[in-house]
Amino acid sequence: MATTKRRYSKEEFAQRGDAVYEAVVRPQLTSADDGRFAAIDILSSTYEVDVNEIEACDRLRARVPDAQIWIVRVGSRYVHRFGGRDRRRFLLNTTASISSFRTSPRSRRSRGARC
Repeated sequence: MATTKRRYSKEEFAQRGDAVYEAVVRPQLTSADDGRFAAIDILSSTYEVDVNEIEACDRLRARVPDAQIWIVRVGSRYVHRFGGRDRRRFLLNTTASISSFRTSPRSRRSRGARC
């Protein structure tokens, strides 16, 4: 598969993609589209929506071969999120583990050399 060369800087690409999403795509989406991916051509404002982001991009590229594609997950601020843990729950579990380690009998042993 041939790659398409980006025509804009990353910042301008993101600004244009978000502008097209807010002005053209978002008003036409329904609550049934939440969680799906919207692949948007930032030049022609053509878009495809699918559960699979690759499928959405492939269908858009079939319609617009030289598309400049911006991807948005409908109903979310993120396309993908790194780290799957709830930060608060992770911090609570980590704190509990540290405090139980401090009170364990093993931690009370002398830190000197073993004989």
